[in-house]
Amino acid sequence: MVRLHRVFREALGCAAQIVGSASTDDPDRVACVAAYYSNVLAFLRVHHEGEDELLWPKLIERAPAQADLVERIAGQHEGVLTWLHTAEARLAEWVADPNIDRGASLASALATLGAELVLHLDEEERHILPLAAEYLTVEEWGELPAHGMRNFSGDRMWLVLGLIQEQMTPEGVAAMNAHMPPPVREFWTTSGHAQFQAFVAQLRD
Repeated sequence: MVRLHRVFREALGCAAQIVGSASTDDPDRVACVAAYYSNVLAFLRVHHEGEDELLWPKLIERAPAQADLVERIAGQHEGVLTWLHTAEARLAEWVADPNIDRGASLASALATLGAELVLHLDEEERHILPLAAEYLTVEEWGELPAHGMRNFSGDRMWLVLGLIQEQMTPEGVAAMNAHMPPPVREFWTTSGHAQFQAFVAQLRD
C-alpha cells in the first residue's frame, strides 16, 4: 500500500513540470500527458472506492475502540473527492484546448489534489495500515487490488501496473506477477510491460 501511495505522491507532486512540458504545438505530447493523468486519476478514484467498500466497514466493526479514528480518516475521502472532480474537469478542459492558462489551471488543480491527498495518505499509513494488519486477513487485504483491477475505468491498466512495480523490490515484483490472474499475467509479460516502458520513456523524455 505504501508503494501504491508513492505512485500518487510522485505523479501529483511533479504535475507542474509534466503539464508544463506540453503545449498546443505538440499534440503527441499533450496526448501522452493527458493519458498519464487520466489513468492516474482513474486509479485514485477506484482505489478510494475499494477502501470505502472493503476496508473502512471491516475496521469499524472489528476495532470499535478505534471507530472514531477510522471514521475521521475515512471521511477525508470527501475532501479528496472534491479536488479529484476538479482535477478531472481541468484535465478535460486542457485536452480540449491545451493553452498556457488552462495548463496552469490543470497543474494547480493536480497540485492541490496532491496536497490534500498527502495529508490523508500520511494518516492512513500511520494509523490505518497497522489496524488493517491486525484485523484483516491476507485474503481480505487481497480483495483491494482485485477490486481495483475489476473496476478501473482508465484505458491503460498496464500503466498502473508498471508505476506500482517501479516502487517495488525485485522480489516484490516477482511475487506480484505470480499472484496476477493468469490472463493478466500473460498480457503483462507478453506486451503490457513493453507498452509501459515505451510510454514512460516518452513521458519522461
